[in-house]
Amino acid sequence: MDQGDPVDSSHEPMGSPFAPPVKRSVTIAGHQTAISLEPVFWDALRLAAHEAQLPINALIARIDVMRMAAANPPNLASAIRCWLFATVSNKDNN
Repeated sequence: MDQGDPVDSSHEPMGSPFAPPVKRSVTIAGHQTAISLEPVFWDALRLAAHEAQLPINALIARIDVMRMAAANPPNLASAIRCWLFATVSNKDNN
């Protein structure tokens, strides 16, 4: 690619790892909330929901329940990132 050309991430399976967070609204337990995640995490979350055969809101709700059970619960976006990392790490170790 020539210097100065825009980065074309359309050939990448997931979004750019350096893209800024994107805020999206989701419904959890009947309540809407906004979550800001980088596109690579949204892509990974969609893939995880597809593999679990769940709507993305249902998967986020499951992660939220696990997060709230923690002694010192992080914010939801952090919990999603950590859950995704742990899920990928577990797949790599099996």
